[in-house]
Amino acid sequence: MKANFLNTSHIEGLLYDHNLETKVTGENSKHPGTQYIRGDISIVTDSKLMNVVQVYYSYVTETTSTGKSDSRWSALMDIISGKRKTVVANGADQASIIRIDSAIGFNEFYTDSRENPGTQELVSAKRNEGGFIHFDGTGENGLLLADEHKRATFKNDIVITSVVEREANEERNLPAKAIIKGWVFDFRKAIYPIEFSAIEPNAMNYFLGLEASTKNPVITQVWGEQVSETTIRKIVTESAFGPDDVREVSSTRKDFVITGASREPGVWDDESWITAAEFNKAMNDREIYLATIKKRADDYKASRAKASQASAFSASSAPTTGEFKF
Repeated sequence: MKANFLNTSHIEGLLYDHNLETKVTGENSKHPGTQYIRGDISIVTDSKLMNVVQVYYSYVTETTSTGKSDSRWSALMDIISGKRKTVVANGADQASIIRIDSAIGFNEFYTDSRENPGTQELVSAKRNEGGFIHFDGTGENGLLLADEHKRATFKNDIVITSVVEREANEERNLPAKAIIKGWVFDFRKAIYPIEFSAIEPNAMNYFLGLEASTKNPVITQVWGEQVSETTIRKIVTESAFGPDDVREVSSTRKDFVITGASREPGVWDDESWITAAEFNKAMNDREIYLATIKKRADDYKASRAKASQASAFSASSAPTTGEFKF
């Protein structure tokens, strides 16, 4: 298997907002009583302040496992304390310029299914996770790449198992595209499902022409741009008299749009990339992982139900403190 399956992302722009918080590990954790930081940093990457990309930090402590100071801790604390200004709180002209070299991670959990009540379904949402933080001044005095399209990017090795064409949706302001489905690896070499998009016509034709499938997977490297923007449309209904009825409808588009790929795909079932046996082992390991988080979700749901029943029983058995008279 390839030593390291590439999985990188790069985000730079103005520090837009955050929901970082400090927490303390519980008594059942590996290191009880440890203070850590968790939450999202939002970065706006364009001059119109429309493309807002998030980076999630799940567990950052003051020191690393080797006892050295973690630079991410001090950077995140500067944001929490307000030393680093944000667009939301202080305006774009005072907001700190920030760069983060991150990686695509995944927030996976089970939740109650809307379509099949009584059952649970897996949610697997990709996101930027972790990475070292750099600050580059504020406002016009800071340093940013001139090309705004290069301020939120990704590059990944991917095993493609399906490509699906989707028509444009003008009502939601969504373009026609080819959806590239497959599998990527994180730094632990754990495998996760992924979806990227190809929007440019030549890119769409290229990926559709690969004829990738589970029986004929295509392994290659792709790169592109992260899009995370909210657009507002005005809908005008002309009136027979008086002013027209004007409504504003907002729609959010979050996508990872491929803008390039290796000229020659890798060789499937080969040690230079990954063998079929190694791929199948990674998939089996994933099933074990999913069973673990499924059990955790079931246990949590059961404990909530038990607590709710106990509360209801306590309320119903409580003595009355008075009587009604008619």
